[in-house]
Amino acid sequence: MFDTLVLAGLPEEDEALRPAIRAVADAAAVAPADLRARSWSGFDRAFSRRLGEAGFLGLTLPERYGGGGRGPFARFVVVEELLSAGAPVAAQWIADRQSAPLLLNYGTEAQREKFIPRICRGELVFCIGMSEPGSGSDLASVRTRAERTAAGWRVNGQKIWTTNAMHGDYMIALVRTSGSSDDRQRGLSQLIIDLKAPGVNIRPIVDLTGDAHFAEVFFEDVDLPADALVGNEGEGWAQVTAELAFERSGPERIYSSVVLLDAWIEHLQGVGRDDPATLARVGDFTARLGTLRAMSIACTARLALGESPVVEASLVKDLGTSFEQELPAAIGDDLASHPDEPVDAELYRTLLYVTHIAPSFSLRGGTREILRGIIARGMGLR
Repeated sequence: MFDTLVLAGLPEEDEALRPAIRAVADAAAVAPADLRARSWSGFDRAFSRRLGEAGFLGLTLPERYGGGGRGPFARFVVVEELLSAGAPVAAQWIADRQSAPLLLNYGTEAQREKFIPRICRGELVFCIGMSEPGSGSDLASVRTRAERTAAGWRVNGQKIWTTNAMHGDYMIALVRTSGSSDDRQRGLSQLIIDLKAPGVNIRPIVDLTGDAHFAEVFFEDVDLPADALVGNEGEGWAQVTAELAFERSGPERIYSSVVLLDAWIEHLQGVGRDDPATLARVGDFTARLGTLRAMSIACTARLALGESPVVEASLVKDLGTSFEQELPAAIGDDLASHPDEPVDAELYRTLLYVTHIAPSFSLRGGTREILRGIIARGMGLR
């Protein structure tokens, strides 16, 4: 059920991280705005290793595995600074946010010792194998199958829209280990797949911007060891549901367009436009961003208490991506309605990029329809 989000503040000890991470982020974010707007998909292994060396990866993970031993608020501060600066985060993004916490909660001790320290050092790139062709966001209809063998598991099937699979070292895949797709959530498990294993074929997908950060991944008789299983067989659905709370509630769900917003405000200051209508529009965006940030911090507070705010995270994700998608349209309309103002080429390129990529904001991490179904069930409406 849905519980009211209680406003919370960031603890002083976590706010104290801000100057140090800002220095690292700003040093990396010297690129033009249109490149910094690609922060989510900006892939830079060297930058990820620098973050690891500086202690900014694995902040919520135990020190015995190389983590920071801190809480979700510390990670909130770090992510907020990285995205605000437009730093390239793709190389460590999924491993730090989802894969390492999943292994910590459900993995074996051997899996934790093998993977988590290297994630904390920024050495490993993980991707998540959930979506499949013809399934959309209906994860329960997974058809990729893993059969038991004498040595472990044999995987056959296909995943799609897998972020950075072409650059990845490992995938944590949701697969069917028993039954059929008609069984829905029953019979699903998660496996760690070495993406260099024989039988794995990865094909990048080029998007409207000309970038390729998604991929199709094909598995043809991919043999895995027995210890590739994460958690218990048949409990993959519960594990994935908990995992998605980390993906849907963070500041990454409200800052995808923030580089464009900053560039537009700089433009307004440069041309000296401060009429009441413009100030009201800037104020509206700022107020909405502040409200969404407060909601995200409230979700983070729930995570800090060891809870799994699935419904609340879905609210943040749905409202946040709607805001992110409205920004480029509104900024484009504003610039078009002032044709006599010179528009810097960098701002124009940034607007074009965010406009093209914005439709994906409400697809990644769960479509708007799926999220609203979760919210409706949580509120007892269906």
